[in-house]
Amino acid sequence: MLVIGIAGGTGSGKTTVVQKIIQSFTKNEVAVLSHDSYYYDNSDLTLEERRKKNYDRPDAIEFELMVEHVEALKAGKPILQPTYSFITCTRLDEIVMVEPRHVLIIEGILCLSNEKLRDLMDVKVYVDCDSDVRLSRVIRRDIMERGRDVNQVLERYEKTVRPSHLQFIEPTKHFADIIIPQGGMNRRAIEILTNYIKQILKKDKPNDA
Repeated sequence: MLVIGIAGGTGSGKTTVVQKIIQSFTKNEVAVLSHDSYYYDNSDLTLEERRKKNYDRPDAIEFELMVEHVEALKAGKPILQPTYSFITCTRLDEIVMVEPRHVLIIEGILCLSNEKLRDLMDVKVYVDCDSDVRLSRVIRRDIMERGRDVNQVLERYEKTVRPSHLQFIEPTKHFADIIIPQGGMNRRAIEILTNYIKQILKKDKPNDA
């Protein structure tokens, strides 16, 4: 199994990069784990308290469970991935079975911040993007998908998102083997990364022609 970690700031285009990579492979070749699914459950707090929490810190994510799941997938065992709601800021009852595949993509803003998780990755990628572009994407996403208004998004960006990006996320760029500038808009860089993945898979599966 080839394990690829894809990190980058909120709104940098990580999900677009992942989707474009997946499109170049068959359905049964790639599995994806998003660390958005592994945020700790905060159902013991009120909704207002949950919305005020800083979710851009490493201690907001249950990395121990992520590491356990990646180790299981590498060992050829399926896992039950939790699901998380950014509307209620709690884990949902629904779980998703993820089967081992030839390629496992781990995606999330902080997925390169945890040493144990990094050590399980064969290729580490950082998706880079200008802060003003990321902000515009965050405003659109949080209004349309997470039930926030513009003032709430901007206040959260100023108080938690930007400071946490500078403290916890951008420094992980130094762990990356590959940096993709311009995010999901960088078609050439995504093609190079995809072709690299295919070359490795071809070496690992010489008799699958």
